[in-house]
Amino acid sequence: MNWLLVVVGGMVGAPLRYLTDRAVQKRHDTVFPWGTFTVNVSGCLILGLLTGAVLAGAASSHVQLLLGTGLCGALTTYSTFSYETLRLAEDGARFFAAANAVASVVAGLGAAFAGAAIAEALWA
Repeated sequence: MNWLLVVVGGMVGAPLRYLTDRAVQKRHDTVFPWGTFTVNVSGCLILGLLTGAVLAGAASSHVQLLLGTGLCGALTTYSTFSYETLRLAEDGARFFAAANAVASVVAGLGAAFAGAAIAEALWA
């Protein structure tokens, strides 16, 4: 039955990713992939919060499957990040390609650590 939690989370995460990406990208007139950046960093924050909550005993392994594996798995996208970074480099926007790679890793890790710290502050 665990697979059903992952499926339900993914059913929410995938359209949320698409709609968020479109809404964010529509507001920015630049080649930088702000939509993908936003969903990936948001997913890192959610996963950090969730991990901290599970470690503190405030969330169950079922919630982890639903939100972590399902929702965040469908919300975030490493393949699109890779493709958009490659596309930027191939189109001659090397600065934006490098900025996307560095900022995504730094912001993603920062968001995950921040989420875990918030969870620890709330439930420790």
